[in-house]
Amino acid sequence: MQICYLSDLPDPGARSFRVGEGAWPLRAFVVRHGEQVRAYVNRCPHAGHPLDLVPGRFLGADGSAIQCSSHGAQFDPEDGLCFIGPCAGRALQPIPITVSDDQIWLADSFRLADYDP
Repeated sequence: MQICYLSDLPDPGARSFRVGEGAWPLRAFVVRHGEQVRAYVNRCPHAGHPLDLVPGRFLGADGSAIQCSSHGAQFDPEDGLCFIGPCAGRALQPIPITVSDDQIWLADSFRLADYDP
C-alpha cells in the first residue's frame, strides 16, 4: 500500500494514514526528519488514545520531537522512544515502511493482523 509521496511530506513533518477498512482501521502516521522517514501506530503508550487529538498535529512546536497532544509526552522520531512525559522509557509501536522513487510504502513484511486497531 502506498502511504504518500515523500515530496508531499514536509521536513520536519508528519502525516496520518489508515490501514484496513470498517469501523476499526489501524490508525498510523509517518514522520520525516531529513532523509529519515519512520512510521508508527497512532497510539500513546501512556493512555492508549491517538497522539494527534488536534488532527494531523504530531510534532512539537520546534518540530524536533513527536508529541502527544493530550499529556505532552515527547518521543524521538528515529526510534519512537518516549524521553519526556508519563510514558518515559516506553516507545511507540513501529510500522515497517520502504521509501523508493519519492514514494512511501508499507513494507512487504507488514501484516495488519500483527497490530491492534
